Amino acid sequence: MYYPYMRGKQYELITVREAAKVMADAKFVPTIVPVRSQMRGLRKALEAVCEAKGKAVLIVNPEHGELAHDHKTIPSFLDREFGNHDNVLFGVRLHSEVTAAEAICMCREAKGKSIALIHAGFKHANSLAVQLGGFNTIRVHMFMEDACGKLYQKKFWADDIKRILVRDGFEHRRNRDHPDSEFFSDLHITYNEERVDGFGDFLIVGDEYSEGGGPAYAIAIHLTYVDLDRDGEMHVRHFLSDRQDTPADPGGKFAEALKKLIAFLDDEPSGQKVDNTSAIEEFRYLHERQHYPGLGYVKKLSMKHHIETLAAYFKNNPSENT
Repeated sequence: MYYPYMRGKQYELITVREAAKVMADAKFVPTIVPVRSQMRGLRKALEAVCEAKGKAVLIVNPEHGELAHDHKTIPSFLDREFGNHDNVLFGVRLHSEVTAAEAICMCREAKGKSIALIHAGFKHANSLAVQLGGFNTIRVHMFMEDACGKLYQKKFWADDIKRILVRDGFEHRRNRDHPDSEFFSDLHITYNEERVDGFGDFLIVGDEYSEGGGPAYAIAIHLTYVDLDRDGEMHVRHFLSDRQDTPADPGGKFAEALKKLIAFLDDEPSGQKVDNTSAIEEFRYLHERQHYPGLGYVKKLSMKHHIETLAAYFKNNPSENT
């Protein structure tokens, strides 16, 4: 079971909306961290999840963005807009600044909705584990691998609560410093060996939060694929523009990077490792039209491809998704 972890920026929310049916059919559960006070995009994304009969986790206490440390706006939005839907879980992010008392208070604000606890550097595990015994609506424990060791995770094991391990497979660096290809993750294969019920990642965005970078000197398109020649590991290919010295002409630089992506896809046997997803079809369409849709749109296509690739993997390997 896959829990893609996404921040509620425009194109992340559009990705959720457009991939809602794929995720629902594959039983994937997107976890969304709102970072904008404008709720229209978030509402449309969650409506698409509900319409597809899928599930999502909405974190009610974001650390970053316009709603940072606001513990009222999102619970109110969730109760008002989706109070009658069990499709949207009430997500509480347990980071280093949250106390056990605050965590319990937020769980009470769920008003009977199913709860997902996201463990991300929380410092009061023993106290919280004891107090959670009074709640019967906890459905998911999500553990950020970099912030939660095995002993910490063990405090929250329960037979009737799903355990999800979230690992960041995307290496943050300047676009121009990306290698051609690198290992992304094998957690889609090995999560059972970690004694958890599912896994998550930060797609091709990574865990590091930023409001937006400066002008891009190099344009990069990131494409993940499952390499069956390497025991089904997931790798990520980075396609970079030729020009990298100035921020000028992003459209032309995108065309340079896209030309390399298409050449890779058309090459045998390397290109045959990439699933022909709807995102790949759109990349081909953009190449044929020589059209530059903007960097946010390009990132959306890479995220959709990542989700569709994992959906195809589990469809073809149903024993892995148990």
